[in-house]
Amino acid sequence: MTASILTVDDSASLRMAIRIALTGAGYTVTEAVDGTDGLAKATSTRFDMIVTDLNMPNMDGLSMIRALREQPSQAGIPIIFLSTESDADMKAQAKAAGATGWLVKPFQPDQLIRVAQKVLGK
Repeated sequence: MTASILTVDDSASLRMAIRIALTGAGYTVTEAVDGTDGLAKATSTRFDMIVTDLNMPNMDGLSMIRALREQPSQAGIPIIFLSTESDADMKAQAKAAGATGWLVKPFQPDQLIRVAQKVLGK
């Protein structure tokens, strides 16, 4: 069975780039336009991994992760931040909120695929 990944980003072009990279590697991808949409989709469907932006309207990535980690059903799901932010303090906040890892934009598609393979064990 193929792994299912939720990607959360307010940029349509970035969501498309992520989808192309991950579907090309055999993953199933669902897209969300911001943290509010991502939270709704993540709590209504089981995903094997979530890739989220940090800075988004309505609900940012940190707030979404905190809300997800409050739910027992979301405890073991890897969440990867994909952001232009690379500040050590921000990375520490993300880790404290429950993020599994961090990639800096712009990203290389093979880099994202390697991270997915690593955290999904596939």
